[in-house]
Amino acid sequence: MAVRISKIVLVASIGLLALMIVINNVTDYDTNFQYVYHVLSMDTIFPDSTLTWRAIHDPALQRIAYAIIIATEVTIAILCLTGAGRLLGAIAGTGVTFNQTKTIAIYGLTLAFVFWFIGFMVLGGEWYAMWQSPDWNGQQPAFRFIGCVGIVLLYLNMPDGDLPKA
Repeated sequence: MAVRISKIVLVASIGLLALMIVINNVTDYDTNFQYVYHVLSMDTIFPDSTLTWRAIHDPALQRIAYAIIIATEVTIAILCLTGAGRLLGAIAGTGVTFNQTKTIAIYGLTLAFVFWFIGFMVLGGEWYAMWQSPDWNGQQPAFRFIGCVGIVLLYLNMPDGDLPKA
């Protein structure tokens, strides 16, 4: 039972992290939008960089990108929290039932991994050269998220057997 409880708590924790990020992005919209603005406009990378042709300077496109980021984080939160709730509902069931109930949580964790890896490491970090910015480089926080999410995803995917008879 302890393993099942820990899996539920860890999935819910990732959902809670995504929810807190959403709340911060919505309630402090302009401050957090500055991050998106600077990354997409590439205005703080090395001055002699030849990569700035990739920059997005249109404020409407930057706001659309930020809306997509927030919507993805909302989806991660919903999937992970719903997945944790479904796992909780199956906590006393058979191993087969508990394993079958992991699907929504797996989708949420996979989306989180892909979002932070592709969005912040591949696109932000490499395409928009965020790594060159001394002020707007979010690769380290993204890597922490990727690591935590990856570990939870691997752990959750470990098969669960039947609970011992009491």
